[in-house]
Order: sequence, then structure tokens, then C-alpha cells
Amino acid sequence: MEKGKIIIISAPSGCGKSTIINALLKRGEIDMQFSVSATNRPPRDGEVHGVNYYFLTDDDFKKAISQGDFVEYEEVYPGRYYGTLKSEIARIVDGGHNVVLDIDVKGGVNVKRMYGDEAVSVFIQPPSVEALRSRLVGRGTETEDAIEQRVARAEFEIGYAPQFDHTVVNDDLTEAIENVSKILKEFTCR
Repeated sequence: MEKGKIIIISAPSGCGKSTIINALLKRGEIDMQFSVSATNRPPRDGEVHGVNYYFLTDDDFKKAISQGDFVEYEEVYPGRYYGTLKSEIARIVDGGHNVVLDIDVKGGVNVKRMYGDEAVSVFIQPPSVEALRSRLVGRGTETEDAIEQRVARAEFEIGYAPQFDHTVVNDDLTEAIENVSKILKEFTCR
């Protein structure tokens, strides 16, 4: 059986990364599966270990970090960790499927560095920082302060774009989906 490949998709918050990935998954033209992330937070009602997340104890998560079991992890809030296990990527690619990682920009750069040519990295970029600010304001879900923090973080993250294999500007969602699809089809068919 031929091994699957690793697809890394990163973007600043609000740039349409999850929308693009979900549209491609729904089409079903590219064989790809999400990796299940690990966390040390307790499961919420209805969440299943190994389906929604791999739920680890604080000690088990820290032990996995020290053993180098993660391709990337982050302490999102003090004491609250999320990460992608190497074993999860191996499980999917060894099963002959492509794995898609929807991860932050720094994580995307690190995973690409770790896997090299086995992975493709795609950076989704807003047409401009002002367009991103408008989208975030248009959502109406956040305070002005929260929006300014996201915009400042996005400006910082856009600086990582040159470290990705491909950059796709999401100015028109349909066009962005087509561009990402074309990149992934070329990569997975090699």
C-alpha cells in the first residue's frame, strides 16, 4: 500500500482556512483525513477519546512532550495544552490516506521542516490586513480590543508566508478553494 502524504494548511485567524478545508473535504475529490489532536483538557459532554481529541492527563501530556511524541504542540492557555501526535500522522499516512493539518503558522513551519518533501504547506492569506479587519468586524462576535489583537497577530503571522511552499490569497472564496484544490491534487498525485 502506498503511504499517504501530509497536507499543512495555516493562516491567520479569520482568513477562511477552516472554510476552505471543509469545502475540500465535502467535495471528496482528494483523499484526506483530519488528524485528531491531543489535549489535556477534560472531555466535554458527548466528546469521545480518539474521535474528538485524544484526552491525556497533565502528566501524560508533559511526558509526551519530553519524549518528543508531538510534531507540534502549544500551551494555548496557562496549563492547557493542544498538540498533534506523530503517531496520529503515522496512523493516517501508513493507512494510505493523506492527512490534513489545520494548524497555526508557527506549527505549520515546524511540521514542514520535520517532514520535508513528504509534506506540502499552504498559507492562506487575506487580501489585505484592512480586509481581514473588516471581516472580523463583520462577524460581530468580538470586541474592538479582541479584533485589534487578532489583526496585530495576523500582521506578525503574514511574515511567515515565505516559509510555506504555497501562498493562496483568499480574496474570492470560490477562487481560493479552487487554487488550494489544484495545489493539493498536484501534490497528492506525485
